[in-house]
Amino acid sequence: MSLGNNERKMLRLMLSKPSSKWNLEDLLKGTGWTDQVHVAGAGGYLNELGFVDITENKSSTVSLGPEGLKSVELGLLESRLWEWLLSIDPEHRTMKSLLDSDFERHESGPGVGILKGLGVSIEKGVFTTEDESTVTSIIKSRTSFLNTVSQEGCDLSSLDDELVRHFSSRKGLIQIEENTIRHWILTDSGKAVQTSDIEEVELIGEITPELLQSENWRGAKFKPFDVNAPAPTPTGGRPHPMQSLIERIRAVFLEMGFSEIEGDYVQSAGWNMDALYIPQSHPARTMQDTFYLSNPEKIDIDKKYLDLWANVHENGHDTGSKGWGLGFDKEESKKALLRTHTTVNTVRHIANNPDIASRVFGIGRVFRQETIDRTHLPEFHQIEGIIHEPNANLPMLISTLKTFYAKMGYPDVRVRPAYFPYTEPSVEVDILWRGEWLELGGAGIFRPEVTEPLGTEWPVCAWGMGLERLAMLVLDLDDIRQLYQPDLERLRKMPLI
Repeated sequence: MSLGNNERKMLRLMLSKPSSKWNLEDLLKGTGWTDQVHVAGAGGYLNELGFVDITENKSSTVSLGPEGLKSVELGLLESRLWEWLLSIDPEHRTMKSLLDSDFERHESGPGVGILKGLGVSIEKGVFTTEDESTVTSIIKSRTSFLNTVSQEGCDLSSLDDELVRHFSSRKGLIQIEENTIRHWILTDSGKAVQTSDIEEVELIGEITPELLQSENWRGAKFKPFDVNAPAPTPTGGRPHPMQSLIERIRAVFLEMGFSEIEGDYVQSAGWNMDALYIPQSHPARTMQDTFYLSNPEKIDIDKKYLDLWANVHENGHDTGSKGWGLGFDKEESKKALLRTHTTVNTVRHIANNPDIASRVFGIGRVFRQETIDRTHLPEFHQIEGIIHEPNANLPMLISTLKTFYAKMGYPDVRVRPAYFPYTEPSVEVDILWRGEWLELGGAGIFRPEVTEPLGTEWPVCAWGMGLERLAMLVLDLDDIRQLYQPDLERLRKMPLI
């Protein structure tokens, strides 16, 4: 017989008095259990097998709440207020007299409202009523109701429905408790079970290494498990998918020998734009595309860099370039903004380490004045990296990118010629995704107009890409906004990265 020890114990107890109607207390006492969950579980299974019938009687008990206990001791609020009104002359039954009385303000206001519900009105500041006896009768019935309930509670069905509704609407006066009384009765099938067939046996519920390494498992009885039984879905904490992707990318770059750098969100237009040889007339520098700040409105920049950028932009300085041939506004360079890319971190790193070879990367938030839609957000993440060393070259850059994407799970990579203001040559990087080539970022070698003002003569391989676009591929999303919606159910269903 497929019974657990709890079911065996409960059935043997009930067979000791097969015609009895067993309640919870008797079953707990007879089995020695202290938790009613054992009775409910074993009894439920015996009921499913047809050995036990379960009867239920539901009832509701009414008892006093904290305010009700106070009202029984001190008197119901409307009763005390009504007694005070009846104790003084009719012409003195005024709101002014009430405010001057011993009643607290937190009592007088609600009390007046309750009396109005009983037919008491206030005319020109004086309390009046057409039928004092009716008010007195209703208050007496309410007081009697509370006194009745105070006698260790009452069955809901024995009380006046209207008074129950009234006191239920008032906070803390009464509380209603739902009770269910169950009884367990043996069926004919249960009575026919032989006690010799339901002796308790030792069941093994967990298979451990220690058990398998010994001989104790031979001939042992194992607790049955229903592998098809419904089980709750684990809802423990897990990293946000974006954070998991960031950690994965970080691990890949560190494995490839790169070091991580960081930078501030707030930057000057000089370091964010001018250092990258982006002309001051470029449309990306307008307020329609960039978040400029009012506090701070400007950020100081070393005069050395302002002079160098001005010469490079106006005439190319000594880089071999002719520059943009336009005037350069140094005050424009000092404007404070939220960085529009993480490349600002890499150029500042080069400026601080012009003679030190380095391979660095950064992952950070950037900000642009974008209209929110399925592929754009005003705040997103960008991945940036550079190789700064004497022999850096384009094949080195392409092989690095192919290695990175292969480690991320995308071995099919191609590069195409492209144009960016601050790299030459420039390429766009595509990966093969479900039979289609998708562009994920740009790369190239920094122009001399960028590197020489920073103090280095070495070539710099650089690349950047939007992290959210990569996340959409990894998580199979068609709307970038799904990454940041507070939908826990959707986030739980996203694959682990």
